Amino acid sequence: MAVQTPDLTQIRLPATILGIGLGGFVDGVVLHQVLQWHHMLSSTDTDRAGIRSYPVDTVPGLEMNTLWDGLFHVVTWVAVFAGLALLYARVTRSRGRLWRSPALWGWALVGWGLFNLVEGIVDHHLLGIHHVRGGPHQTWWDLGFLALGALFVGGGWLLQRTAGTVDLCAGQRR
Repeated sequence: MAVQTPDLTQIRLPATILGIGLGGFVDGVVLHQVLQWHHMLSSTDTDRAGIRSYPVDTVPGLEMNTLWDGLFHVVTWVAVFAGLALLYARVTRSRGRLWRSPALWGWALVGWGLFNLVEGIVDHHLLGIHHVRGGPHQTWWDLGFLALGALFVGGGWLLQRTAGTVDLCAGQRR
């Protein structure tokens, strides 16, 4: 019986999607909920998208921001679910070995970084609907978020390159 080793490109897309979802979850849970630095629409009083203002210091404003934070979490949950489902479909044997592979975690880190870059450019800079942390230094916080995203992309890319071959069938050979 021939032993098959999957091409590392099989896990690139699923792991990247998983990383996008996980990055979004960290953003939503840590920055939106725990630290409460911003919500999805917390800067609509100064945005460039023409969205009605939803100040977070009023009950109606907080309700609308909470709704949009929840919708954001749904999207990140779907990304995590889709990434896991694609991994499950593409890796059919010895799935446990994949979780120890630098390829999986490298591409997931790339996905997280891509989330930061896209979300940071679109929401913080182009639309201006929220910022990492509002106030006099908000541009620096936003630029730091982009820099972190770029570091994640670069670091993840370097990490996945160390993976070599993911031999999911090692240990099953007779």
